[in-house]
Amino acid sequence: MNILRSRLDPAWVRSTLNPWAMMTSMSCSKVMLSTLPPEPVIASKKPYKVELVGGKRYSWCTCGHSKKQPFCDGSHKTKAQGLAPHRFVPEKDSTVWLCGCKYTNNPPFCDGTHKSEFIQSSPLAEESDVKS
Repeated sequence: MNILRSRLDPAWVRSTLNPWAMMTSMSCSKVMLSTLPPEPVIASKKPYKVELVGGKRYSWCTCGHSKKQPFCDGSHKTKAQGLAPHRFVPEKDSTVWLCGCKYTNNPPFCDGTHKSEFIQSSPLAEESDVKS
């Protein structure tokens, strides 16, 4: 039997104009069309005061799951796949405030975002880990 369809066949018209129509009649495995990276969890509602050494490479945790806050311990590999640490090298020795809420617009530095209602009303990472 010939399974090729002519352009006059209503099924061909439906599948050409709406390719998803064919998918509804076909049995197929779960398909993920697109995924967004996971949202970071809030490790702290306050910034971390840190002494940085100039020229040394640091990895700031972006996922919020690290037990070595504010720095990365690799927890994102299992708990927040799709997120990666923010690596940076300060030019000189300095004392800085690194973001603890993970929603800064100037990573890895605190920009005061932790003062927003969204952050203040959200649970901390440990609280959300206990609930799940």
